[in-house]
Amino acid sequence: MRVNPTGSCDLGDCMTDSTAAEENWLLDEDEDEAPAASPAAPDQRLWRVLIVDDDVDVHAVTRLALRNVSFKGRELELFSAHSGREAFDILRDTPDIALVLLDVVMETDDAGLLLARRIREELHNAIVRVVLRTGQPGQAPEQRVIIEYDINDYKAKTELTTQKLFTTVISALRAYESLNMLERSRVGLGKILAGATNLYQIHSLREFASGVLNQVSAILDVGADGVLCLMQGDTGPATVVAATGGYAALAEHELMPTSHPLWPTIAKAFAEKKSQFEHPANVLFIHTQENREVAISVTPPWPLAQIQRDLLEVFCQRIAAAFDNLYMFGQLRKAQEATVVALADLAEFRDRGTGGHVRRVQALSTAIANAMAERGVYPEQLTPQLLDMIGLASILHDVGKVATPDHILLKPGIHTPEERVQMQSHAQVGQTILERAANMVDGVSYLTYGAEIAGAHHEHFDGNGYPNGLKGQEIPLSARIVAIVDVFDSLLHERPYKEPWPYPEVMTYIQARGGAQFDPEVVRSLMDVVARDPTLGQKPAPGEH
Repeated sequence: MRVNPTGSCDLGDCMTDSTAAEENWLLDEDEDEAPAASPAAPDQRLWRVLIVDDDVDVHAVTRLALRNVSFKGRELELFSAHSGREAFDILRDTPDIALVLLDVVMETDDAGLLLARRIREELHNAIVRVVLRTGQPGQAPEQRVIIEYDINDYKAKTELTTQKLFTTVISALRAYESLNMLERSRVGLGKILAGATNLYQIHSLREFASGVLNQVSAILDVGADGVLCLMQGDTGPATVVAATGGYAALAEHELMPTSHPLWPTIAKAFAEKKSQFEHPANVLFIHTQENREVAISVTPPWPLAQIQRDLLEVFCQRIAAAFDNLYMFGQLRKAQEATVVALADLAEFRDRGTGGHVRRVQALSTAIANAMAERGVYPEQLTPQLLDMIGLASILHDVGKVATPDHILLKPGIHTPEERVQMQSHAQVGQTILERAANMVDGVSYLTYGAEIAGAHHEHFDGNGYPNGLKGQEIPLSARIVAIVDVFDSLLHERPYKEPWPYPEVMTYIQARGGAQFDPEVVRSLMDVVARDPTLGQKPAPGEH
């Protein structure tokens, strides 16, 4: 037995005879030192314990005492540090250390106490359990240390038999596990709230489904593979909506192959109407109020813990509501589109010679706006809202023609100055009608862009247009885009007052008017779009509307 100069004993040195008999397995002559810990397999999780002491004998004896300890099927991974500074570096660089067995007197008389404070205040680690072990209780009285420092237990080395050390370690690991579960729940719920919020901003079902898989991977904190299937009603095949990782190839299939290894678990989830956790196949079942059934399959490298299952079930409840909201948003969007199309059809009904003019304007306006975004022009004006809405809003550019009398609107010859004034009034009429409607809706809508397009698509870039003589950037970008599309399509197709122009002549005219009638940047983008798709210059098929 070795005694410190202070008269206190290190762990394993000052054992009573009965204690020595109880712990004689520690002194097995066949084991002079603790065996080296074997590296953990990537999917094996261990309890990480840090031993901090300046006495190498304490490290050796502690390793021997804990060599066969396991808790909930997980063994211990022991780290060693011989000073407070070294321990701080290990704690900073090594994640998930559950327990620190900490000496007080090391490089200084209070090195352990300073480390305990740095763990909480500098590393902001409130979860790791800190057990103070001291051979010199007088240096750090228990009552003062417990009150002034955030430690979780205080032990004199003389009282730490192997059994008591075992009890201390298991108690600390159990507390760490509970705190870690609470923290993971907090983080997981935060991810659920953030993820669900982001998903509400997605309009496409497939984009939404991909976002769901990404959020599931984030909640699990792994790069999980996944496949999301949507099934209508109680029967019928499962449609693959999105797939990631090793299952990405499934996205190419419209239906889920019944020969796929995941199918039995997915089918069971649909049949039993509940989630299935059969590692490696874990299938989350979602049933929405709109009677849509969704299965999300994820395959993390280890079985899901109960807390992960609970978090995923909470996420599924949020996603069920999000699916319904996505469906309702889609229906609302379709209703808006139908209203816009009805208004445009009403304007076109009297001007039968325009054929499918508004539909072609819709497609080409969207294409030009996207081409301009790709080129990076007018980045502040080309907002996501404008890119999303300009096509449908462009349909309304001539809605003001409902106020133009037939004898003027359908006149094949040249209009008199008075008739021309009345004809041009359609721009102001359209803007007024659409602005009144837009004011009934909060925020920016199709009607908002439709109003500015209707009112300004006859303005010229050089200021010589109508109705207000706006110039350059004074003209809304949406109207500058539709202005060139309207003329481009009108020249290419027959109207009551003109025959269609040959395609080369139309392109020559458009380019010549750049900087005068049209925004030069919009002209360049039109040229890019037409170069990519020459069919834009062809006449529509018979019966097209």
